[in-house]
Amino acid sequence: MKDTPGWASPGSAPSDGQEPGASGPAEPHDRPGTTDSAGQSGTDAQDQGVKWSKEQPPAGQWSAPTGPASPGQTPPPPPPGPGWGGRPPGGSGGQGGYGGYGSPGGWSSGWGGAWGGPPPAAKPGVIPLRPLGVGEILDGAVSTMRTYWRTVLGISLTVAVVTEIAVILLQGFALNDNATADTLSDPSASLSEVTRAMGDTMANTAVVFLISLIGTITATALLTTVTSRAVLGKPVAIGEAWRDARPQVLKLFGLIFLLMLITFGIVFGGALPGIIVALAGSGTAGAALAVLGGLGAGVVALWLMIRFSLASPALMLEKQSIIKSMSRSVKLVRGSWWRIFGIQLLATVIANIVASIVVIPFTFIGAAVGGDGIVGFLNSGSHVGWTFLIISGIGSVIGSMITFPITAGVTVLLYIDQRIRREALDLDLARAAGVQGYGTGTGSGS
Repeated sequence: MKDTPGWASPGSAPSDGQEPGASGPAEPHDRPGTTDSAGQSGTDAQDQGVKWSKEQPPAGQWSAPTGPASPGQTPPPPPPGPGWGGRPPGGSGGQGGYGGYGSPGGWSSGWGGAWGGPPPAAKPGVIPLRPLGVGEILDGAVSTMRTYWRTVLGISLTVAVVTEIAVILLQGFALNDNATADTLSDPSASLSEVTRAMGDTMANTAVVFLISLIGTITATALLTTVTSRAVLGKPVAIGEAWRDARPQVLKLFGLIFLLMLITFGIVFGGALPGIIVALAGSGTAGAALAVLGGLGAGVVALWLMIRFSLASPALMLEKQSIIKSMSRSVKLVRGSWWRIFGIQLLATVIANIVASIVVIPFTFIGAAVGGDGIVGFLNSGSHVGWTFLIISGIGSVIGSMITFPITAGVTVLLYIDQRIRREALDLDLARAAGVQGYGTGTGSGS
């Protein structure tokens, strides 16, 4: 965190009888041995009824007396002033870098009730404007979905429905090959037939994955805009989100495909020596080497993907190019790899568990009413009917409406959190949100 100027030590207020700016306690004019301006001695003043204690407090510790003190008694502490036991003026976020941690005048109007810690940071939207914890990031993503549900669910529902319709039509007309399913379930099929059937299945899966990826990228682009506005407490309509995101959508597609290509290239490169050994005739050794190489390359690919995980919001919100957004992500993630990995993993697990709770019942319902029942569905391999595709597709749409906002929201809030920690983005956000006096005389960031 940057240094915060304007902090003063407690007890810096001037004492009674002392002009502001004086360096020590006021010296009483009627103390014995002193002479006032009229030339009257202190002894004469004492004879006139003014009684001063013989033992005065040491210099620099004098404070406003609250009552008569007996000789030798330590002066009582000063009474709590504004900010020592109450809330700072203006509520939370009135002054200071993180919502009023201090004021230019010193400690007063800075600390919360009864030394309980700093007051809450300003929160114009779904998150407080300060470095965030794991729970606050997850809560911010859910709060965005709950507060702006019309826009968030409208985007998620539209993208999920269009994507799922394309997948259902493709599976129903082109990918639902009975011959492939029969070959894979036939124990007497030759190696070439099984290889060809597995190739067709992998191609079909790749096509479905590509369509789903396009839908995910589109939803992420739109929801990034919505979440960034939600941080400021400003709603955004679907049309406005699309107009803001549209210039960067093609770049976002390029970024995602480049990251996929990098991942595939690393994993394939790790498994390539084993594949070469297997083709050379040593099948068992080659397979073991390919598995080990693939696992090692997978770890490297995961490390890189986390380093590039904030490139998407950097590209959308900063209007960066593909390469610059990847460089920005590397800079923001540096030193926080494990934290970002853990938060994104936790968000993905939570979103997929919630989505599975919705999707699995629809899958069994579709299998039960599909004609052959659940047993027939399990024995049919990859061959499914239209009833199953439609019912399971409805479940997938509902699941996507949950996963899209959570995963996109967590990524955007992680990006904002890292920029608050490293670049004091909270000051810019506070100004954009119209928070009056935020950061006056103080710094922020960490």
